[in-house]
This record gives sequence, C-alpha cells and structure tokens, in this order.
Amino acid sequence: MTLIALPQFHTFEEPLALQSGASIRAYTLAYETYGKLNADKSNAVLICHALNASHHVAGVYPDKEKSEGWWDNMIGPGKPVDTNRFFVIGINNLGSCFGSTGPMHIHPDTGKVYGADFPVVTVEDWVNAQARLLDVLGIQTLAAVMGGSLGGMQALSWTLQFPERMRHAVVVASAPNLNAENIAFNEVARRAIVTDPDFHGGHFYEYGVVPKRGLRIARMIGHITYLSDDVMNEKFGRQLRDGMDLKYSTQDVEFQIESYLRYQGDKFSEYFDANTYLLITRALDYFDPAKAFDGKLSAAFARATAKFLLVSFSTDWRFSPARSREIVKALLDNHRDVSYAEIDAPHGHDAFLLDDARYLNVVRSYFEGVPA
Repeated sequence: MTLIALPQFHTFEEPLALQSGASIRAYTLAYETYGKLNADKSNAVLICHALNASHHVAGVYPDKEKSEGWWDNMIGPGKPVDTNRFFVIGINNLGSCFGSTGPMHIHPDTGKVYGADFPVVTVEDWVNAQARLLDVLGIQTLAAVMGGSLGGMQALSWTLQFPERMRHAVVVASAPNLNAENIAFNEVARRAIVTDPDFHGGHFYEYGVVPKRGLRIARMIGHITYLSDDVMNEKFGRQLRDGMDLKYSTQDVEFQIESYLRYQGDKFSEYFDANTYLLITRALDYFDPAKAFDGKLSAAFARATAKFLLVSFSTDWRFSPARSREIVKALLDNHRDVSYAEIDAPHGHDAFLLDDARYLNVVRSYFEGVPA
C-alpha cells in the first residue's frame, strides 16, 4: 500500500518568544500527517527532522516521481512505525527552507525578505513551536516523539520541556550536546558560506544571487562526517574517475571520491538556503540541556518521565555510541525506563536513514510495546 503525502500549513499570528530574547510573529509551519488519529487522540507520534530534512517524512507525492519521504523505510503501513496503528506527524522546523517561515520569507514588520535578520532559533524554540501546532491539532499527549541526529536532540528536549505531554522518546544517532570537534566542523562550513562573495552579509536575495560556492563546500564537509572510513574506502578507495590516469594537477578532479563530493555539493547548493544552514548548525551548537545544571546531565534529566529507546551505530564518529551511553547513564541515574541498542553497522552517521534489518527490528519491537 502506497502512502500518499499531503503538505499542510498553519499560520500563527501570536508571537513566539525565542530563547535569544527575540520573538517572531505571523509565521507559518509546514507539516504532514500519516495514518488516522484515534478517538481519544492518544496515538500520535511526532517525528523531528535533522539538518537538511523536512516535514516530508514518509509517503510519496502523487504528482512527483522519486518523492519518497526521508524516513519512508521507517514509517508507513506495516513498517516499524506503523501508520495503521499510529497517527504520525512531521513538522518542518521554523527557519527551514522547505515550507515553514524562514530567512527567504517576508518579514511582516518591514515588508522585506528576512535574510540575515531572521532571528536565531534553538532546539528549544522548535519544540515550543511544535507544541503550539499540536495544540491546534487538538493533541495534548503524544504516544511518542522520535528523531535521529538533530531530530534526536529535539526528542530529548521534548522530554525536558513538556514531560507531561509525551509517553515515549525514541532517540537515534544523537547526543546530549556537540563536542568541540563537531562545533569545529560546523564553524568551518559556516565560514565557507559567509566568505562566499555572493553571500552579501546574508542579504543575497536582494542581489539575485546564491552563495553556491560556500554551500557546496559546506555540504562536502558535512558529507564527509556522515560517512564512515570503511564505507568511503569500500565505495571509492583510491579509484580514479572513469579509469583515467593521474594528471599530476592540483586542480583537476581525478579521484572518484572527489567527484562524488562535488556532485553532492552541487546538488545541495541548488535546493538549500544558505541562511538556513547557518541557523540550523547554530541550533546544533547551542543545544546543551546540562548547561543549566553545572554540566550535570543526570540533574538535567531528573525532569524526564517518558520511557526511552536509544539507538547508536558503531561507526558513527560524529554522534558516537559513547554519547548515547552518556544519555543512558543519566536516565538510569534517575531510575528511568531505558532501552538501548548499539548496532554494529559500517555506514557511519548515515546509518540511521538506511535499511539495516537489526536496526529496523529494534524500532519495530519497541513500537509494538507502545500502546496506541
């Protein structure tokens, strides 16, 4: 059975106070829903997305080829998150470039495109915005909140901001905060964008240009961190393009891995917004629920009441299993109900998006135990 996706939109006139002290009003959130909400509205599952994903979590658009949602292998009829049982909601984060209000939209107070004037948003701000949309949908309590990578951080934040509004948290390939290495990768990617001559201080829309060079480099840097060394060596090794010989050139694209990264960068620069990239990587950097508790993660999670499933992957060096185990320990310190699976998979961080039977079965088994 093919799941048909239908984008929906809701505009909020009331200002949303942001963690930075700023606020935003007259903003729109894009979202999709799959499955049917039951009579007492108790079977809703919120899916939180990662950096370059969106509200299009599952299913296909009937008028568009190759339009499967980014987690379509996970969510749908008979899949691990079964839409025959659950009402699944995907929401595009505020500041994104896939339908929700973001830097490329009009500021209601000035009549001009936001550009660099779009306010900085945090994981906590996204969670507050998501909660507002759930209010509109009449959903008070979620059966579960689920996300991978940055989406996992949002699921964690839900357990701390709205513990009374959710029963389960499923956190995949995530971390309680970014380490220095991760922040460093984000900063290098941001520098690539802001130093592009076409960036114009974030107001490039006014000049009719896009800082594609910076976006390409940012994506190439990010993509390297999503793959494991094993996968890169197995897929590309030291192979040259099309059997060509070495040119002994400092500028030609000679190795297959070079060609692959350039392809990924070119593709990304055609659809992603530069200011959105800056905003989302900053939200990653800022997330740190233990900060308010002198760095004590156990103290931060004392507020959480949900049951948890955490999943990590052995070759994920960007969000390593050790980071998931930090969360597990903090939850166990508070005597919370925690399940943890560490999957020995070769795919690096991208494993949370791929078809690994062990991983999918872990999630399926967990959701079979979630009352719908």
